Amino acid sequence: MLQAVRAIVAILILGIAVTIGYFIATRDKEMPTEIVKEVKTVFVKEVQNRTVPIVIPANGNLTAKNRLELYAEVQGVFRSSAHDFKPGQQYSRGQTLLNLDASEYYASVQAAKSELFNLITSIMPDLRLDYPDYYEKWQRYLDGFDINTSTPELPETASEKERYFITGRGIFSSYYNVKNLEQRLGKYRIVAPFSGILTEALVNKGTLVRSGQKLGEFIDTSVYELEVAVSKRFSDLLEIGEEVRLSDRNDIENFMGKVVRINGRVDQATQTIRVFIEVKGSEKLKEGMYLQANLEARDEPDAISIPRQLLVDNSQIYVVKDSVLDLVEINPVYFSDKEAVISGLPDGTKYLSKSVPGAYAGMRVKIFEDQATPSE
Repeated sequence: MLQAVRAIVAILILGIAVTIGYFIATRDKEMPTEIVKEVKTVFVKEVQNRTVPIVIPANGNLTAKNRLELYAEVQGVFRSSAHDFKPGQQYSRGQTLLNLDASEYYASVQAAKSELFNLITSIMPDLRLDYPDYYEKWQRYLDGFDINTSTPELPETASEKERYFITGRGIFSSYYNVKNLEQRLGKYRIVAPFSGILTEALVNKGTLVRSGQKLGEFIDTSVYELEVAVSKRFSDLLEIGEEVRLSDRNDIENFMGKVVRINGRVDQATQTIRVFIEVKGSEKLKEGMYLQANLEARDEPDAISIPRQLLVDNSQIYVVKDSVLDLVEINPVYFSDKEAVISGLPDGTKYLSKSVPGAYAGMRVKIFEDQATPSE
């Protein structure tokens, strides 16, 4: 009897277990887990190929194209100037920048002139007797001789005999000695070779100036140069005479310049080439002024300009075809830090205008508002 009860209980337990297992298996089949793929919304633009100007950005500081560093070639006391010799003072061409005291040296020059005049006077009786044909021109020279003006050139000798006679009397050596002294006398006065402004003044009136001493700096404010460094790979795109748009640091003031020189040597450390831009025509320009330059290298036909961050490996870009991303090859024409000019995409092609994290070829996407903005 006890065995029969045990058998019945075992059968009941087994039946319950089978029922529960069947229920669980049936429930899993009736409620399958669905895996839903996320479809990202993307921003796109439509390709509209056009002629894109390739602009190379660069920057630098203005320097005066015409600059005169003032050095003393003689010794003397600084006596006078056409204006107050101070930084910021303007001088016109031909005005005296500095005048050093040359009274002692001037007396030496006058003495040498007197000696020359006396030498020529002393040979006149011999010229009258031995070389009467040459007497008249030498007499005219004496008549026009003024000790207070620059010594005129000696009359030309017409024959070997005249030349030997004049040379033997020491006329030529005395004349060239006078001209040498006159040349040195001119160094006591420094004049402005062009109209400009004094940017540096290192001496004051009454100062004893010594030979070789720097006195100041004078610049031409009508024309400046901007020296900029351009990457070697862009140097072939630039041409001398090309106009350049310039702006100040805050992009408030704008100027125009012109490429006047391109250095033929590449800087080994930076792999850049120096380009020199001439800037003039504005009173707002100042030496040392920081300017940004936009060098228009050339026009690229059938191209578009896009943010550089959209490129993949600098040679591919994502496009959208039938709501699916595709990675296509393009032709990169020009790169800057933020921009890229590319070609090779047909008009109407939709490309990603904003980067999509985790993007891959074959990824299903949805275009934002189902509209594409034409590329600029």
